Amino acid sequence: MPIVSCSSRFFAAARVSAFAAAFVAALPGSGRADILDSITSGFGLFSGEKYKTELLPEIPADDLYNQGLGRLKAHDYEGAAKKFGELEKQYPFSQWARKGLLMQTFAQYQKPSYDDAVASAQRYIGLYPTSPDTPYMYYLAGMSYYNQVPAVMQDQETAEKALQIFTQLVEKFPKSEYVTDAKYKMQVARDQLAAKEMNVGRFYLTRKNYTAAINRFHEVLGKYQTTRHAEEALYRLTEAYFALGIVNEAQTAAAVLGHNFPDSSWYKDAHALLKGGGLEPQEHQGSWLSKIGKTLGAG
Repeated sequence: MPIVSCSSRFFAAARVSAFAAAFVAALPGSGRADILDSITSGFGLFSGEKYKTELLPEIPADDLYNQGLGRLKAHDYEGAAKKFGELEKQYPFSQWARKGLLMQTFAQYQKPSYDDAVASAQRYIGLYPTSPDTPYMYYLAGMSYYNQVPAVMQDQETAEKALQIFTQLVEKFPKSEYVTDAKYKMQVARDQLAAKEMNVGRFYLTRKNYTAAINRFHEVLGKYQTTRHAEEALYRLTEAYFALGIVNEAQTAAAVLGHNFPDSSWYKDAHALLKGGGLEPQEHQGSWLSKIGKTLGAG
């Protein structure tokens, strides 16, 4: 069967209707109207019901906003998000649309519907980058990821994303009221990420896969050197390099550990390990560890 476009069907129907009208006109007066209605009704040309257009009533913006606030007060966060979302639909490109998106994000965060909150926050940031509330949107997006950070042994993607967004907040809005808390959350996220690397590194170490273990401990010192895991990472590097017979690196790791954390129990263990092999901690300037050691504890 050939496919007929909407426009073709319309003109075909019009031609048939014109023919029908001429045909009926030739009939006796009685029954003309009934026959014409019967012929043309199938084409919907003279019937208004099928193409009826309805205009939805427009609710005043302040009423919609107050309805959203009412839902928030009643802890109906999903309902509140929908009400605030209606503001952008009914009043696009207005201040009400901006306020609605702001409150929609807050309601989604409170529910919590973190993925929706992140999406709304990022949309706000894209539409209103210079708004006074934009730092708050960064903060809500960061917190949405931060609140989903799982146990150390699980995938840490949310911790990485939280760290990224909080870093953007601090760099772009250094005077924002949210910076202090964001910096604290950044340190917690870094610690979480470092802990995951340490767990994997220890696993490789127990399996005597020293090269893989070293890579993990290097990652801790390269990215998360201001966390509490830096001390152990240096000891584990001493242990792994010593096991491989790479004496210079083992000595340097122990020396950097002793320089930055002289009272650490990890340093005492590293010193004892080297001494058992007739060695002492000694920093070799050509080592990568020697360079990284100068920035440990900074930040």
